[in-house]
Amino acid sequence: MKYTTIQNTNIKVSKICLGTMTFGEQNTENEAHEQLNYALEKGINFIDTAEMYSVPGRKETQGSTERFIGSWLQHQKRENLVIATKITGPSPGLSYIRNNMGFSNSAIDDALEKSLKRLKTDYVDVYQLHWPERSTNFFSQRNYKHNFNDKWEDNFKEVIEKLDSLVKEGKIRHYGVSNETPWGLMRHLEESKNNNLTRCKTIQNPYSLLNRTFEIGLAEVAMREKVGLLAYSPMAFGMLSGKYLDGKMPKNARLTLFPVFSRYNSNESRFLTQKYADLAKELNISLAQLSLAFVTQQPFVTSNIIGATSMEQLKENISSIHVKLTEETLKKIDEIQELQPNPAP
Repeated sequence: MKYTTIQNTNIKVSKICLGTMTFGEQNTENEAHEQLNYALEKGINFIDTAEMYSVPGRKETQGSTERFIGSWLQHQKRENLVIATKITGPSPGLSYIRNNMGFSNSAIDDALEKSLKRLKTDYVDVYQLHWPERSTNFFSQRNYKHNFNDKWEDNFKEVIEKLDSLVKEGKIRHYGVSNETPWGLMRHLEESKNNNLTRCKTIQNPYSLLNRTFEIGLAEVAMREKVGLLAYSPMAFGMLSGKYLDGKMPKNARLTLFPVFSRYNSNESRFLTQKYADLAKELNISLAQLSLAFVTQQPFVTSNIIGATSMEQLKENISSIHVKLTEETLKKIDEIQELQPNPAP
């Protein structure tokens, strides 16, 4: 395994992070523990989850992922692991999670206490705001369109003050954002600097061969401001495994089970995926290894969040850490991307 340090911290993390959103929906508790044990054996010390998981979000399974991690975590050396979780942003469809959705002081307290209880731990290493409270472009929205009816009022300072207090209490070590925009990330950094508050350390956004929108504005912010990307969906919900090529829809695959997840299931995405599959074949590596290696070696990526529903997938995904893409291969990837840039924002 390869390691790095979350910038502006002393936290050492594996370059591959285990994503866990399938725990409780597609994976049982025993399967979750098997994945966690194997990941740990292979040197992964970084685990990412969220209060709303498993996915798709349902009242019946909400919190199951954190519970499965918690039942495993109590038998581990907590100090050797880095646990990241998230507080759910506003969403009418997820009101069953808490009565007080959003990022008010009481909402953050409520969400964090419940996460700590499910995780069976006294603290979270990285506590993340899952998506912004304001109306902006995330979750498949490529371009920003201003909503003049958005009732959100700027509360960056108040939210960061609350997170700062949690750092001082020892309940979280650091905080990060997720599904954020360049403006949002800079506002977080600006408020922290101007008010001498804890600083945003990470940003968890989608990044893959089918979605490189992070490079448009956020990559520069990440590099210049030293806020590392925790890249999610690097396999584009399994599209970049190649299992959906030629119109195939495997029986228990995620896009088969949950067709509502259409983010990566467009004709344009399938077209690019075939091109990348051809390149992987030329390089004598799997499409999954090509896809994950590309993400892992980007200079703005702190850790690559992989996920799997089977041990076979998990083993292949983790093995991508040993693949190093040459400059010539990276150039070929850029040439392919130009054929259909960012088909899955």
